Amino acid sequence: MFNKYDVIVVGAGHAGCEAAAAAANLGSRVLLITMDMNKIAQMSCNPAMGGVAKGQIVREIDALGGYSGIVSDRSTIQFRMLNMSKGPAMWSPRAQNDRMLFAQYWREMLEQTPNVDFWQDMVSEIIVDNGKTCGVVTGMGQRIMAESIVLTNGTFLNGIIHIGTKQFGGGRIGEKAASGITEQLINLGFETGRMKTGTPPRVDGRSLDYTKMERQDGDEIPSKFSYSPETVPVKNQRPCWITYTNENVHDVLRTGFDESPMYAGRIQGLGPRYCPSIEDKINRFAERNRHQIFVEPEGWDTVEIYVNGFSTSLPDHVQFEAIRLIPGFEQAKLFRPGYAIEYDYFPPTQLKLTLETHLIENLFFAGQINGTTGYEEAACQGLIAGINAHQKVKEQDPFVLKRSDAYIGVLIDDLVNKGTDEPYRMFTSRAEYRILLRQDNADIRLTEKGYNLGLASENRLRAVEKKISDTDNIIKYFKKTSVTPEEINPLLLELGTTTIPQNYKLDAILSRPQVELKDITNALPETNALLCNFDNEALLQAEVLLKYEGYLEKEKQVVEKMNRLEDVRIKDDFDFFAVQSISKEAREKLNKQRPKTLGQASRISGISPADVSVLMVHLGR
Repeated sequence: MFNKYDVIVVGAGHAGCEAAAAAANLGSRVLLITMDMNKIAQMSCNPAMGGVAKGQIVREIDALGGYSGIVSDRSTIQFRMLNMSKGPAMWSPRAQNDRMLFAQYWREMLEQTPNVDFWQDMVSEIIVDNGKTCGVVTGMGQRIMAESIVLTNGTFLNGIIHIGTKQFGGGRIGEKAASGITEQLINLGFETGRMKTGTPPRVDGRSLDYTKMERQDGDEIPSKFSYSPETVPVKNQRPCWITYTNENVHDVLRTGFDESPMYAGRIQGLGPRYCPSIEDKINRFAERNRHQIFVEPEGWDTVEIYVNGFSTSLPDHVQFEAIRLIPGFEQAKLFRPGYAIEYDYFPPTQLKLTLETHLIENLFFAGQINGTTGYEEAACQGLIAGINAHQKVKEQDPFVLKRSDAYIGVLIDDLVNKGTDEPYRMFTSRAEYRILLRQDNADIRLTEKGYNLGLASENRLRAVEKKISDTDNIIKYFKKTSVTPEEINPLLLELGTTTIPQNYKLDAILSRPQVELKDITNALPETNALLCNFDNEALLQAEVLLKYEGYLEKEKQVVEKMNRLEDVRIKDDFDFFAVQSISKEAREKLNKQRPKTLGQASRISGISPADVSVLMVHLGR
């Protein structure tokens, strides 16, 4: 019934979709197996993509040739660039999405991707032969053979849903859990653990009083995620709203703590530190008398509302009583209660940087199975796993992004070398090179890499080359063009910055924190006439590079220094136990994780600078 595939992807969430698309677009024959074809790319939690650091990841996925950026743009109902009051390293795009359109466009794009086949079923077993995976067994008893397997099981592995004292199996509300794989992998020698996540209640928007809330509109001139010209910024946008909990809400929630699965000990897994449940917030931050609630529409043509900030697993009657005490929610009607879900994950220190497992050759993990949380974190892992599953099958070089290349590189390096015992979420603070890893230059950093792989199109590459050329021309103009005191001092006085006594180059004027490029173009007609020939992407890039030139150069020097450690390769058969000058703990960790470079070894938790120096000597450096 089935031909042999190059790659089988198990699970059709955000990680599975990107993995299937990447492997197929590179030329592999791919089978995507999901328990429900109608739930492909389901937005299980909030109907949004991007955010702080997450938006950078979506742009990186797009620059490499993934689909998440395009799908997000096509389903956007509101777009905001976050952190605009801070420096450009912190600017982060975020889109509110129509969750039904999001899933629809993902399915359409996958169905239009040659080499992708689909099968609706549950995978209960991985077929392993001599330490190498070669297929799967499904719940219907089908044996389907493949060279590589990518597991993207999300929250479905032995998932348990909690609502107060109620407890039942499931990977999402209304969907059954997956069993068999965890037990098999444990028998094969894998370590496993439990994590939990939660989701808030959904309510009927017709029952809310928005006059008691603060309106939150999208950007006046919205941008988008994808660098592709096939998407355009959203035109008409839907507003979101902000309201707050209060002491009365908190008092009612506390009455349910005795029945809370979290406090009663029925949930063993750790939840996300940076997206806590409402009961966790009022317990941990008892000094606060209110917490912010974001009221987010789930789409263009639905009244369903996502109550962001009110994740909970408390009894449904407690949820209902408490939510009606929030301003604007006095008459709220629930569509469904919030719930917590507990599920199996596999500590990601058991993976290589390609996301292939150490124990089983050609078996790859991506997404929440690796202990992460978030659509964006899952999607980028799926992309990298799909690429490397294809590369392994075709006997081509593995594809690994360094920490200085992308947030994707930071995320995977953190997971593989440091591991995680709580749901991992990306932040700008996790990236030591975040001045270089901005959302505005993801195409410059990564499109050529995607093109060389065979994912990004030639048109994408040509567009990036033009952007680089235009940016260089703008910078050259600012560095060589002088401005007189008569021309610029009125503007400097208006902006509250020191006037100039003599001619200055334009780049020196722009480097002042009070001055923006648009100020200069408004004040100097000749400059404005010239810059009208360039698009906004090149203008923004030039402004950032001119303003932060010194900081960028310093960071590049640090990257070059650290990359010297990345260039020191460690042979696959290197005997770490033979290096007696380092601690036993360090030897054990190095032997377990098998770093490929000295740089990777230096980032493993528990490896000291002294250990790195000793290794350097043993490696002949």
